[in-house]
Amino acid sequence: MPRVFITGLGFITSIGNDAARVTSSLRELRHGFMLYPPFQDPSIPVKVAAPVRDFVMDSTDCEDWTIPPPYTIKREILRGMSPNVVYAWCAMLQAVADARLADADISNVSTGLYAASGGSPYFMGQLMHRMHTMGVMRCSPLGIVASIAGTVQFNLVAHFKIKGSSCGFASACASSSHALGYAFDDIALGRQKRMFVVGAEDGNVDAILPFAGMRALSLQTDPGLASRPFDVARDGFVGTGGGVVLVLESEAEVARRGVTPYCEVLGWGQASDGHNVAISHPEGHGLRAAMEHALRATHLAPEAVDYVNAHATSTPIGDASEARALKAVFGAAGARPAISSTKSLTGHGLSLAGAMESSFCALAIRDGFTPGSAHISRLDPECAGLNIIRTSLPTGPTIVMNNASGFGGANVALVFKQAR
Repeated sequence: MPRVFITGLGFITSIGNDAARVTSSLRELRHGFMLYPPFQDPSIPVKVAAPVRDFVMDSTDCEDWTIPPPYTIKREILRGMSPNVVYAWCAMLQAVADARLADADISNVSTGLYAASGGSPYFMGQLMHRMHTMGVMRCSPLGIVASIAGTVQFNLVAHFKIKGSSCGFASACASSSHALGYAFDDIALGRQKRMFVVGAEDGNVDAILPFAGMRALSLQTDPGLASRPFDVARDGFVGTGGGVVLVLESEAEVARRGVTPYCEVLGWGQASDGHNVAISHPEGHGLRAAMEHALRATHLAPEAVDYVNAHATSTPIGDASEARALKAVFGAAGARPAISSTKSLTGHGLSLAGAMESSFCALAIRDGFTPGSAHISRLDPECAGLNIIRTSLPTGPTIVMNNASGFGGANVALVFKQAR
């Protein structure tokens, strides 16, 4: 089967809007949290978020938006976009340049795009309000394609003239990990030569605040304490948005174009909890099975894994569940990989998370460092025996596993390896 490599990355995130800034944030454990102005109303219990900087898209009228240089998007294209699409568009431009792709490499039947996004709740809410108060014929003709969950792939596939496979994935916080796994399959099975994998979320009030009703968001008022995965005092996640794009290519395309990849995608595994619509299985059975499937698919023993980028979102139940799954997979074999959650810096990007954190893994492998898990004051006893690193290490991993879990008990484990 053809080998698959990551050859390009693009970032619009709470910890940086390009690879250089993101890398320095990961190395230095510089977080993207702030007291989010829209949350400072006394009636809102949540105070901290991790917004993308430099973009201003609070209005539903694109004429009012501020998109920082060097990005420009034509007005007729912007009319079919919501904020998450703008983030994805800018990250896509970065990834194309990073991978040194020509127009012919992008628009052909052997190049496809898989995306993940929850759509734009704010835009959808405004569209429905306008329809019910002003009448359906007073709504934008592009209101639907700008707001529903497929908006990212609708826009990118159309405007970048993608002619290969295209699809959107909806498994909540596992969505872009599923997108990456199936993109790997398409290339490894010879269906495609190149795939773009995209994760994007608005990360604004309407995208984040409903999770407060689930009691899933941190109520901390100190940005430095709000996201602390694996800490005994963690009380929920911090919401974030942005867009991240990865370019996956076959070994033959890497050789033909003469590019140096970030890393190799070795394979992946997935499994479901079959337990609860919103809460992980307390023993982490589904995530354990996903990790075991990934190891089996890549012909690796647990001790071969140097680093695990954990899903850990900083929720009391979810982190403990993952800790038990990690101990079941690695502890039983005597393996001791470094483990961290980069959500301690970025917050939780929902369907964006898998693509974003897989990109962090690619940076760590190529640039030779291992990002730490920030803000841990007292490690949860559930994590006893796990090698959870609290500072970034100056040495990089050779083999990395990235975990993701979503509503309904969807679990994905992706495996990456240093390219040689």
